[in-house]
Amino acid sequence: MLFGKRKRIVNRILIVEDEPLTAFDNENLISDEGYEVVATLDRFRDAIRILDKERVDLILCDVRLTGERSGVDLAKEAHTRGIPVLFVTGAPPDNAHELVVGVLMKPYSHGTMRSALKAVDSYLAGKKARPPRGLTLYPKAEV
Repeated sequence: MLFGKRKRIVNRILIVEDEPLTAFDNENLISDEGYEVVATLDRFRDAIRILDKERVDLILCDVRLTGERSGVDLAKEAHTRGIPVLFVTGAPPDNAHELVVGVLMKPYSHGTMRSALKAVDSYLAGKKARPPRGLTLYPKAEV
């Protein structure tokens, strides 16, 4: 594959976001970029139901969610299932590096989200990733 495109690792994305406009915007952007949006949800329990039924390559997750459980709870559960999570938040928890592959800080532009998804895909493929401004990738932990 000298000049061909590398096959993506991330194809199916679950969006878990409590802000409806942000969720809608992310869903449209991600779909337009050729990813399959498995679902767009705002609650931990709904995300777990999807994870029980569907293959998910990456979870884009806010830390704050609707209901009693948080994005931190979802990241812990996803970690036990070997599913990478990218927090998309303005306030990452102190232990984010233990739970997720990275954090994309809000607010961000469409271009930053596109670049972040490409960087996360490269990172998960074991390739050198160029994170855009606002994206922090953490050293790989055992997933």
